[in-house]
Amino acid sequence: MSPRTPLRPLARILDARARGENPDAIEAENIRDRHEAMRDKSRARAESRLLLLVMGFCAAFLTIGIRMAALAGAEPEEPRTIASASRIQAQRADIVDRNGNVLATNLVTHALYSHPRDMVDPARAARELARIFPDMSEEKLLRQFTGGSAFLWLRKKLSPEQVQAVHDIGEPGLLFGPREMRLYPNGKLAAHLLGGASFGEEGVHSAEVIGVAGIEKAMDERLRDPDQLDKPLQLSIDLPVQAAIAEVLHSGMKLLNARGAASILMDAQTGEVLAMVSLPDFDPNDRPPPPTEGDPADSPIFNRALQGVYELGSVMKIFPVAQALELGLVTPDTMVPSNSPMQLGRFKVRDYKNYGPQLSVTDVIVKSSNVGTARVVSQIGPVRQQAFLKELGLLDPSPVELIEAPRARPLLPRKWSDIASATISYGHGMSTSPMQLAAGYAAMVNGGYKVTPTLIKRDSAPPRGEPVISEQTSAQVRTMLRKVVEKGTAKMAEVPGYYIGGKTGTADKQKPTGGYWKDKVMANFAGAFPMNDPRYVIIVSLDEPVETSGTEARRTAGWTAVPVTAEIVRRIAPLLGLRPAEVEAHTPTKVTTVRN
Repeated sequence: MSPRTPLRPLARILDARARGENPDAIEAENIRDRHEAMRDKSRARAESRLLLLVMGFCAAFLTIGIRMAALAGAEPEEPRTIASASRIQAQRADIVDRNGNVLATNLVTHALYSHPRDMVDPARAARELARIFPDMSEEKLLRQFTGGSAFLWLRKKLSPEQVQAVHDIGEPGLLFGPREMRLYPNGKLAAHLLGGASFGEEGVHSAEVIGVAGIEKAMDERLRDPDQLDKPLQLSIDLPVQAAIAEVLHSGMKLLNARGAASILMDAQTGEVLAMVSLPDFDPNDRPPPPTEGDPADSPIFNRALQGVYELGSVMKIFPVAQALELGLVTPDTMVPSNSPMQLGRFKVRDYKNYGPQLSVTDVIVKSSNVGTARVVSQIGPVRQQAFLKELGLLDPSPVELIEAPRARPLLPRKWSDIASATISYGHGMSTSPMQLAAGYAAMVNGGYKVTPTLIKRDSAPPRGEPVISEQTSAQVRTMLRKVVEKGTAKMAEVPGYYIGGKTGTADKQKPTGGYWKDKVMANFAGAFPMNDPRYVIIVSLDEPVETSGTEARRTAGWTAVPVTAEIVRRIAPLLGLRPAEVEAHTPTKVTTVRN
């Protein structure tokens, strides 16, 4: 800072006195000069501040003007969309079967929207759109076009023919937005497995595709990973086998008047699911909405193979018998009491007919004796039985890679008593799904190793699971299951050369109010083939089937699920590369299907 100038400088005071002038004039002059300097400085400061304020206002108005000009020249975004189209992840990896056949892919399509304020003839536009899209109302469209809206979504996806038809209207207020949609080229085939997809965040120029059910939902993060978009998700499903099973199962369901049906084909060694069918089904290209009332099983989106938790009947008998063999409590030839009925507390266990005072353990399975099975499980006890079933995975949700799997929990008794143990041994009192049943049977026939069901193709053989029974016990179980087909309740499952083995199960359906229906059953067959070296496990389940070719209606699995299984194996064995061990003349079963 410059030194402050004194108001009465001594030198000038002395000089003024020497000349006879008034020294006070010097002080007044200095005060005036100082005030003028302060005033000039204040004026300069005010002018600079005013200039900065003007520049700020100009910059703000210029920014707003540029933004308004940009918005006026750009396409409007969908009102609920916040992010810009460039931030929307629209791509999604393909899904293919084990042989590379496409199950799901993305297809470039267009969305239709409108700028009603730019329309030349709203009435004509509404009329023509209602003609092109019969589900649209001409009156509603006209109200929307004349209601003052600046932007309207009209259609989220269009076919090429629809794009051309709308273009031919020639209305400048109708506009197209490019986007990708999910396409399932095989229609209903593997619908419950794939689930379906829909649009997530949407903009005028793109929309993200997200999974809503099935493996599309369960593997959504993998399918949308930008680093893996060019690498298809390869499933364990074999498309031709899936198609063959679906066709035969559909024919069997109609022929046997069943309410629904399900089937699973699983690799007995690896747990890979080669086919999973649930009927009725749906087209994932147009997935129906979830039901809001009534029985969920009546909805076509209900996956009976996984979400269907049922009492499965006598197919469960092989588990207590295998456990008793493993514990050394019985051998295949051990005789057990089998007189029917068997008194169990205040309840009675009955067989379809009285098989006499004794049956061998093998015949307990072959003849499907409830009494014999209850006698066997009484030697095991509830605690060990429960632990064994849990080890097989029958008491927990299936770990298979579907979003619905964790919610499909088995229904277990509140108290695992001796009575509960007996009824569970022959398939009542506990409900589980066909998927869990398939995994349990795989362990029974593959040498005794637990398998984990999977829908993802394995690049190499997985490490063997924990042993649940020995190889010797597994061999004894295979022999029993084979005899069920040779001379037991599943004779119509025989397909020459493929050595099918398995177990039937006919379970009375429970009433919603308690108790059981007398004329409604779940008919099941669980088996494997070829039984001399089991490679595949097959499950067939029919809901309320009735076979009416004879004089009386027949509902048991031997007359319903079994012949359907035989026809499935007859169709798919060649597709799986299995050659029959022997070729001999075959007489068709009484229940069969033909194709024109």
